[in-house]
This record gives sequence, C-alpha cells and structure tokens, in this order.
Amino acid sequence: MVKVTLGKTGITVEKNAFGALPIQRISTQEAVKLLRKAYDSGVTFFDTARWYTDSEEKLGEAFDGMREKIYIATKTGSKTAEDFWKDLNTSLHNLRTDYIDIYQFHNPAFCPKPGDGTGLYEAALEAKEKGMIRHIGITNHRLSVAHEAIESGLYETLQFPFCYLATDKDIELVEKCKEANMGFIAMKALSGGLITNSAAAYAFLAQYDNVLPIWGVQRESELDEFLSYIDNPPAMTDELAAVIKHDRKELLGDFCRGCGYCMPCPVGIEINNCARMSLLIRRSPSAAQLTPAAQEKMKLIEKCLHCGSCKSKCPYGLDTPTLLEKNYKDYCEILAGKAY
Repeated sequence: MVKVTLGKTGITVEKNAFGALPIQRISTQEAVKLLRKAYDSGVTFFDTARWYTDSEEKLGEAFDGMREKIYIATKTGSKTAEDFWKDLNTSLHNLRTDYIDIYQFHNPAFCPKPGDGTGLYEAALEAKEKGMIRHIGITNHRLSVAHEAIESGLYETLQFPFCYLATDKDIELVEKCKEANMGFIAMKALSGGLITNSAAAYAFLAQYDNVLPIWGVQRESELDEFLSYIDNPPAMTDELAAVIKHDRKELLGDFCRGCGYCMPCPVGIEINNCARMSLLIRRSPSAAQLTPAAQEKMKLIEKCLHCGSCKSKCPYGLDTPTLLEKNYKDYCEILAGKAY
C-alpha cells in the first residue's frame, strides 16, 4: 500500500482517491455501493463539487454516521462571498457533515486573494476559523493561475490535470508544489478517457510521491481495476513505458481534454465530446459513438456560429471551432467507411 501526504495539510491517504464526478450519472443505490466498496478496500479520500449535481448527496448517503473515517474534498464555483456561504452550507447539508476537509475554489479565472474585492478568500478564512472547513484549496486548468496560487502561499492544495501526457510545464507545477509543501491532487489522470491503460497511468504518477490521483469511477469494473493497485501497485516497466511513448506521440499537441469549460454552446453543440470524437472512436469501443443519437449530436457542428465563445473560454487556448470541423469531417468519413 502506497501512501501520499498532501503537503502541509498533513492528510495522509492511500495513493488511490475516488473522483466522484461520474457518480452523478448513476443511481443513488449504485453510487452508495461503489463508494462503500471503495472505502472497505482502503480508499479514504473522496473528491466532489457543488457543480456535480447530486454527487455530494450520494456521498452523504454512503458515509452517514462514519464521517471521521474519511476525508472529503468539495468545491465552490461561487464568485461572491454571498454565494460562497450558500454553496458551503448546501455542501455541508448534502454531505451530512459539519465540516469539509478541503474546500476548493473550483477553476476560477483568477487566484482569489485577500483584498481582491470579491471577499471570497476572506470568506474561506472565516469558514476555516469557524471549523466549517479545515483546509483551503484551489483547482484550475490554467498554468498562470496555478503558479499564482502556489506563489501566494495562501493555499494548502492545488488540483490540476496531470497524467502521462503532461508537458514539462505541468511537471514543473508538481515540483513547485512539493517545494512549497503544498498538496497536489491530480485530476484527469486518464485524460478524460483518452488514456485507456490505467496501469501505465498509475505507474507514471507513482514516480511523483507528492501526487494524489483521483480516479473518476462510475462502474464497479473500473473501481475493481483501481482497487487492485492498492496491494499490487504497477511499477514502470519497458512495456508500460512503450505504451506511454506511443500515446504521447499520438495525443500530445492540440487535442481537446474534455474539461467542458467552453460550454454551453449557443447552438447546443456538445463541444467537450465532439471536439475529440475522432480520438475517442479510435481509442475506445466505437459503437456508442456511432449511434443515431451520437450522429445527431455531431451533426449540430454544421450549425456552428463561429462566434468564438468556446475558443475564448478554453483554458488550453485551443481553436475549438477548427477542432470541431476537423472532428466532424473525420466522423463523416468513418460513417462512410472511408476511415477507421
């Protein structure tokens, strides 16, 4: 069993954490079963957010009466102090608890600080003083905001995308957090489903002793896969290194990570999936991506207004309209049997 300590928080947990975004897509009964099984197998860190519809409520149901046995991290996307308190009180109610272990600002476009006029950081400090939260964290997809958060000394954890498709700039963040004794929580360790070899994903992250990956789980088979790594953690081998080398060659560059921060689209395009559809089809079972319903979603790309809204909101600076057009062309060729 490999342990990770999240910097100055002192929180030490098994190097497999439960990302609770996907459980919003399944029933409460199914979610509770998965969450309890994860806990019974040694997982004690669970990450959720106010934006994840009923995810918090499902966690509250699963761990009612055993709060002190687990760590819960949740997030607020609030932009004002008033909304901060509303979110926090809603989260506490949903989670059936009187405190949050790590309360995170959810992908803000700026780094909240005392005196910035929003009152957000002051509210977080007050909540911490009242015992409603124990540690203040931040999540982001922007390198500039992440660096500012680390350098500010105001935050105890950073949650940022990190996987074996990482660039040198991403790795620099991990090392910088370690130097600052700041916890690093790795989201999108499977790059939104584009990484299909979880053993390779784990082996890469195992090289960084300060990184805690949160695996998004909604099926028992997925959970079983990650639970198997508790007693038998994958180590980097020549075979896994070859998988990583191949995937980096295929995927590095201008590809959509599927974070969804470009949404919503004014004409209803499901950008976070449509802008990476050709990769999804080639790297995972394609049947679900070729159904009549999926074809209708892709066809919406024809209605793109080229308004630039999605492009302006992409934290990775991608030209999303161009990506959509490219993926739609590839998709049509696949349907016509000219590709794939």
